[in-house]
Amino acid sequence: MTLQEQFEQAQAESKNLPERPDNMTLLKIYALFKQGSSGDVQGERPGMTDFVARAKYDAWDALKGTSQEDAMQQYIDLIEELKG
Repeated sequence: MTLQEQFEQAQAESKNLPERPDNMTLLKIYALFKQGSSGDVQGERPGMTDFVARAKYDAWDALKGTSQEDAMQQYIDLIEELKG
């Protein structure tokens, strides 16, 4: 399987994890997915009143400069780890 196919498979498997990850892990999953699928963060940082969107933006922004391939691999590895 190609890296892209593994990434897509991990994305599907992320919806069927045995237990819901904690919020920090969910942010990491989100950020790695966005970095792997879209590259570096885009758009303006959400305002102070939108806590969830701001946390997601910040998590994605922390990965700036990470290659899409590296982010895909980290995402795949994290989902595999969470599957138990």
